[in-house]
Amino acid sequence: MTVGTFAFTAPTVAAVALTPSPWRDVPAVTAVHPARFGQESRFGVSEHMQIGEVAERTGLSLRTIRHYEEVGLVTPDTRSQGGFRLYTAADLRRLGLIRQMKALGFKLDEMRELLSLLAPDLADSAAGKPTEEQRLDSLRGFSRTADRRCGELRARLSAAREFLATLQERRTRLAVGTSRENTPC
Repeated sequence: MTVGTFAFTAPTVAAVALTPSPWRDVPAVTAVHPARFGQESRFGVSEHMQIGEVAERTGLSLRTIRHYEEVGLVTPDTRSQGGFRLYTAADLRRLGLIRQMKALGFKLDEMRELLSLLAPDLADSAAGKPTEEQRLDSLRGFSRTADRRCGELRARLSAAREFLATLQERRTRLAVGTSRENTPC
């Protein structure tokens, strides 16, 4: 819900809105890029965030977010008057997908291809747009890869849990043995 909106004629800002922030009890002042004016995030407000807030919300480091920007996985299209990158809810969702792919061991090129399949409107037009059938085939392949990698992670987690149980058992035996030695007969 917008509390107040003020229009500017500057080419880089279509509007500034005083909006209630879903993460804080205080309203946030939001600069809206002209291309995204009128579009709302999934939180019901048009808002931009600086990199520190994005890092906090995504759990990624500033360095990681900047790296993803340098390699073209995420491209904030707006900067504040002070030159700071401004990220949108769409950028947050994209970073969330990147984080999920990273957990499954996808390489940067695979991430780039998969992101272009998931958001074809943001794909590099110079590379040419794949047909729906090509997109579907690629998504099937990525799905099989993700499923296989999830299975590998489940197996590693199972082995790690077995090891943890072994450590806990040994710790318990050692604690019981130590208490018997200190018990007077």
